[in-house]
Amino acid sequence: MWRLVLSGAMLANNPLSKTQHSRPQRPTTNPPETDNVSDVLVIGAGFGGIAAALRMRARGFSVTLVERLPEIGGRAQVFNKGGFKHDAGPTVITAPFLFDELYELFGEKRSNFLEFKPLDPWYRFYFHGGETFDYRATVEDTLEEIRRVHPPDVAGYENLLSVSKAIFEVGFEKLAAQPFTRFLTMLAQVPSLLKLGSYRTVAGMVRHHIKHPSLRKAFSIHPLLVGGNPFSTTSIYTLIHYLERRWGVHFCMGGTGRLVSELSRLMERTGVSIVKNTDIAEILIKNGRATGARCQNGTIFMADRVICNADPPTVYSEMLPETVSRRKRPLPETLNKYSMGLFVLFFGTRKTYPDLAHHTIWMGPRFKELLRDIFDRKILSDDFSLYIHRPTATDPSFAPDGCDSFYVLCPVPNLLGEIDWKKKGPGLRSRIIEALDSTIMPDLKSTVTDDFWMTPEDFKSNYRSMHGAGFSIAPIFSQSAWFRYHNRDPHIPNLYFSTAGAHPGAGIPGVLCSAKVVENLITEEEMMLRGI
Repeated sequence: MWRLVLSGAMLANNPLSKTQHSRPQRPTTNPPETDNVSDVLVIGAGFGGIAAALRMRARGFSVTLVERLPEIGGRAQVFNKGGFKHDAGPTVITAPFLFDELYELFGEKRSNFLEFKPLDPWYRFYFHGGETFDYRATVEDTLEEIRRVHPPDVAGYENLLSVSKAIFEVGFEKLAAQPFTRFLTMLAQVPSLLKLGSYRTVAGMVRHHIKHPSLRKAFSIHPLLVGGNPFSTTSIYTLIHYLERRWGVHFCMGGTGRLVSELSRLMERTGVSIVKNTDIAEILIKNGRATGARCQNGTIFMADRVICNADPPTVYSEMLPETVSRRKRPLPETLNKYSMGLFVLFFGTRKTYPDLAHHTIWMGPRFKELLRDIFDRKILSDDFSLYIHRPTATDPSFAPDGCDSFYVLCPVPNLLGEIDWKKKGPGLRSRIIEALDSTIMPDLKSTVTDDFWMTPEDFKSNYRSMHGAGFSIAPIFSQSAWFRYHNRDPHIPNLYFSTAGAHPGAGIPGVLCSAKVVENLITEEEMMLRGI
């Protein structure tokens, strides 16, 4: 749902509102002379861009990283209001080794700079009607919780975890860092994917093993973590079950903002040039190759290679010449299916809620039909389901003494739904507060303070996300592996993508692996040039 401000009258308080820009015009100009020259230009400083910059620098390339916002991190911004701190981006770390690798590239240890604290429970589920379920850090404790809810599903979960492990060993260990730039690469994996049941959806795979309706919902939510509907997302994404079991679910002490700050310091120590408050208007193309980029302020950056951490649909429709954008990917733009939008409500409370877990998933009365409203009908329903992040459960520094800090993430339709968020935002905020007050957060209406929110309109304006989608294109089978945006453009051989919309997909593990794919591609190219 659920990763990861304002609209209407609240917009003036949006920490990012001063950086909003109008949609750039199609590029038509030739680049002037410039002194901003590097081996690699990385556009966008989200986790995929940061990881790509570090990996290129470790290979000895000079690297310039350009970010349009005042601070790096992409969606992982930090908001401060009324003494409360809020991480705006992803809060769940499930593959810490991917961050360890970035430090190890330079002979350093991540643990000397950042503490990743294991969580237990990973997620607490609250179901409509009052039933609860704790998804725990050990298999034994999780089985005990399942036994409490529905004993026959104990064996079913063990079978589901076994299937998830088999999918993980192919989908993550073998394919996550595999470049899918050739269709033959995809064809070679078809037998394995069919054997693993990739033609099923995640919900279908879970339903095959789990019988209790509430547990089916709990074990089907993982696609929502990367922007997908469990009822249409390929069952390859059930690998997340085992990925969590393999490394656990962690929280970075100090928050995602601390993680970004330390990665920024790592880049500074190792010689990556970081340029902030600079929006890219166009990627420059000459003789079929990318030569750099021109910024909205007129600055030109020249480079031998360009790596995009920006949303691929935005890159192709707004940053490249029209003759190039027509050839962008295996499927035309009109067939793209996008992830849902996100309504994110940030607030503090003038009391603490000690019985509330670090991560709570609050499930409304409907599940499949609600998701159909969000993904297919693209209408804003009166009901909803929520992801609630309470970082003060683990790190008290997020709020003043005696208080709690929260963000509540509500999946909503993206901007293809044509919802007027200036009108609908305040009402949705009130309904969420009312629902939490009457269930797991008593007296919330009287204790809530310093609240503000983000809508899909903010995702579009602040992050240049196509249609305000929270996770770029959706993770359905026809938009996975070779069918997803390629990590190297099929027609511009030195233009690369290290981002959620490219292979392998969204989420922190996905974008960090995307940077590894780009590195593998460039390593292969360098070896070919040297005749190795």
